[in-house]
Amino acid sequence: MYIGDYLARRELYSPNHLAIVDAGKTPQIRLTYRQFNQRANRLANWLRANGVQKGDRVAILARDGVEHLDVFFACSKLGAIHTALNWRLHWREQADIFTKVTPLALIHSDDFRSDVEQIAAQYLNSTGIHLKLLHLEGSGLPESTAYQFALDHSPDSPVTCETLEAEDIAALIFTGGTTGLPKAAQVSHRMIAWNTLNTVIHDVTHNDIYLNVFPMFHTGGLFVYTLPQVIFGGVTILIRQFDPVQVLDLLQQEKVTIFAAVPTMYQMLTQAKNWPTADLSSLRFCTSGGAPLPVPLVEQYTREKGIRFKQGFGMTEFGPGIFALAPEDAISKAGSIGRPNFFVDAKIVDDQGVYLGPNQDGELVLKGPSYCSGYFNDPQASAAAVDELGYFHTGDIARYDEQGYFYIVDRKKDMFISGGENIYPAEIEKALYQHPAVHMCAVIGVPDPKWGEAGKACVVLKPGFQVEEQELLDFLSQRLAKYKVPRSIAFLQSLPISAAGKILKRELRQQFIQSTED
Repeated sequence: MYIGDYLARRELYSPNHLAIVDAGKTPQIRLTYRQFNQRANRLANWLRANGVQKGDRVAILARDGVEHLDVFFACSKLGAIHTALNWRLHWREQADIFTKVTPLALIHSDDFRSDVEQIAAQYLNSTGIHLKLLHLEGSGLPESTAYQFALDHSPDSPVTCETLEAEDIAALIFTGGTTGLPKAAQVSHRMIAWNTLNTVIHDVTHNDIYLNVFPMFHTGGLFVYTLPQVIFGGVTILIRQFDPVQVLDLLQQEKVTIFAAVPTMYQMLTQAKNWPTADLSSLRFCTSGGAPLPVPLVEQYTREKGIRFKQGFGMTEFGPGIFALAPEDAISKAGSIGRPNFFVDAKIVDDQGVYLGPNQDGELVLKGPSYCSGYFNDPQASAAAVDELGYFHTGDIARYDEQGYFYIVDRKKDMFISGGENIYPAEIEKALYQHPAVHMCAVIGVPDPKWGEAGKACVVLKPGFQVEEQELLDFLSQRLAKYKVPRSIAFLQSLPISAAGKILKRELRQQFIQSTED
């Protein structure tokens, strides 16, 4: 069973059941499973007529909407590879990604028209590939085809790939790049199926209504509940971009039963003007991930709205359904990511690979059938991620207690999470070092009441140089996605250095955390 057949099965079983509500459109788009499958077939037929075959990459650069799912299922029907791009990246970053994954087609929204023009030109110069372009709205570039025109003028006859196997790749999902360029995790049809099984074991039913607020270029947007909903025949509601007032209205109006978000979003919902009057009684549970959910926030949702929280932990390369913390443990096991999902084997190891027992800190390693198929066009990184026993090394320092509840203690890699986004300091430091005044720098994550963590750049200037904080921030804004730019910069006389010559980032974090508490 491959993913492209999921919609065809759903059309067979429940053709007139509501499948998708795209609340980001005006007016809303509401599709039954029959209509949903027909759209995917039409797009698959258009892509095939324009040269897309099994194994080819099809990219999409757009904010959330039904088109993401059209592309995903159309690619799955063809055996092509869905490649969703992070629209928050700078166009130069996108162009580097294009050169690495070499897509043949790009679907884009009008928001990114100028970026696409730059990307397409550089891509043609570097690879000789003329991108097939589809624009979702607006006039598009001269060589582009209107998305709706392509759907309207393509047949809805079924599309299948007879040679597709479970290990073939369905999607590329990009991880943050510790060396500047994101790696593309290869998500196979097998991986998606096993993740779905891990997810539905945790209380998904045939009658659920799910509101998705995660970006659909993230594993959370595509795979946490969206795909299981299709298999179970439920309803998925999409919005263009997270808006607290709209989310609360939709939760009430559509009688949503499952909702998932990161802690920052849950905080923002409580500050929305319609929070006091919002009726959330239809929710069976809410799921939180990305960072520990503060106990006061759990208590507020329970007290004011009667919400039961599940918490979890996922990664692009594995699942993403890896750990789950049941609602009854939300307070008593606060800070825990829960216990491994049914088909996930999790262990803690030391630097020599020796398995550790309860309450011992070590690296979290994972094994199971929901692991990805390595990184696209990067055999060295793929091999380095997995040990000789087949365990994926997460780079997270963790421990577990006597009851089998796991806790993330620290990050072996320097990545931190801000507003649910993974931020990789090495990428920011690389950009900082391009400024002529910067002698040394280190980027760390420090606690932030709104974002969970916020970036702080610690900078030592070259002798005789002067530069203002805003100048450096503007410099970074011209080279990085906005969300990667640190919130603040600290100018220091020196950075703490180990005997081996490495910057001691843990000392920097402790210094700024202590100064905040003081």
